[in-house]
Amino acid sequence: MLNGIPKIISPELLKILMEMGHSDEIVLADGNFPAASHAQRLIRCDGHPIPELLDAILQLFPLDQYVEYPVALMQVVPGDNTKTPIWAEYKQIIEHRAGLAEPFEEVERFSFYERAKQAYAIISTGEGALYANLILKKGVIK
Repeated sequence: MLNGIPKIISPELLKILMEMGHSDEIVLADGNFPAASHAQRLIRCDGHPIPELLDAILQLFPLDQYVEYPVALMQVVPGDNTKTPIWAEYKQIIEHRAGLAEPFEEVERFSFYERAKQAYAIISTGEGALYANLILKKGVIK
């Protein structure tokens, strides 16, 4: 263990976050996401909710300030009446940790899957909320 590192950040996740460079992307995947079949590098965080991981990651990880939307959400499929209250929780965390009020772009489901395949890593979580997947684009350490 180290001082200043949130306890939810495993050594494997810390290593991945440190390896990533500017504009690399990491996916926080809910429990339904096909993480193992899509990941170049897979980090298991089973049992942990995405908001808790997001808050911990953003204590260490700057979001890209040079793009319009440094965070991507999986768009709700047209005709699906699923509500996404977890997005408001994400927005609150990102605004608190990164100071961004409107950080999100919504990406169509299959385009999101293709983008996830190109991500540096995918974090597979125990998140049960639907449409809870998000992609973070890493910024510059100052």
